[in-house]
Amino acid sequence: MRQPLVITSVRPPTPGINAFSRLKQWQVYVVGDKKTPKTWHISGVRFLSSKQQRTMAWRTARLLPWNHYSRKMIGYLCAMETGAAVIAETDDDNIPKPGWAFPRFSGVFDVSPPKKNFINIYKYFSDQHLWPRGFPLNRITDPDTVIQAAELRRREMRVGIWQGLADNDPDVDAVYRLTCGAPCTFRKKKPLVLDRNTVSPFNSQNTAFSRAVFPLLYLPAFVTFRFTDILRGLVAQPILWRHDYFLGFTQATVDQQRNEHDLMADFASEIPGYLHAEKIVELIDATLKSGCSISDHLFCAYEALQRSGIVEKKELVLLDAWLADISTCYRPAP
Repeated sequence: MRQPLVITSVRPPTPGINAFSRLKQWQVYVVGDKKTPKTWHISGVRFLSSKQQRTMAWRTARLLPWNHYSRKMIGYLCAMETGAAVIAETDDDNIPKPGWAFPRFSGVFDVSPPKKNFINIYKYFSDQHLWPRGFPLNRITDPDTVIQAAELRRREMRVGIWQGLADNDPDVDAVYRLTCGAPCTFRKKKPLVLDRNTVSPFNSQNTAFSRAVFPLLYLPAFVTFRFTDILRGLVAQPILWRHDYFLGFTQATVDQQRNEHDLMADFASEIPGYLHAEKIVELIDATLKSGCSISDHLFCAYEALQRSGIVEKKELVLLDAWLADISTCYRPAP
């Protein structure tokens, strides 16, 4: 069975989507929006047009705002309906490197030290002075955020989410691009899994989720474009720990040929992440109680974020719809 790979795009077919469509082990889903050309087509790609989305029975499809990255969730729902064991995702400006894939989701891996707090994962794979989008700005020069090889241990781990890096124009924030902007080629290294209470921002640009944690694919829809996948990742990690799953990072498996951006608009969109990243993880970790499902933990997390003013109340309405919709097309792995 071909595993689903979900992309959203408002542009005509890109070189990246064309390249992914030729990968035989993956079925590409492209989620359109109002700006996507109505004639969009690549042979073998399942294109979900805005017209088609309006006919879908899912509450999520009706409640999601248009012209927002979170409409990618329609692709996740379609992927879940196939009984997929893994859902991968990327963006339309990424080009897969030869052999593009993700590591297995359980096994013996290099593991970071526990209770490290925020770590700068880019510094593990590169000597350049750079950091991932969503990394707390007040921690950029903190030497404690850098993982040393001597600190690693080899352990059996269950990975719930893999994040692959991107060469050339990796997912850094607007502060980096405005002040430096140098391209980066990451070192080729073994995958690294982050232990409990060790946090890194991760994005939706080259990522894979195992079936057990599919509810955590939820992309908050009533936050800014540059915050949505970062918030998702910060919410996910304390929930992963509660269920003995972990986040892993792999070397770069794509080259990013970044779409044109307004960097000052990106900066404004990223401000919630700069302000709240550390608070979000602390708040959610303190909120979660044992004995709940991943879906229940996810809803509890967003209730806490709403009480703290980080998300709006209508986010809970959409999340409730998402959890109801996935219950019709997804069952957790035993």
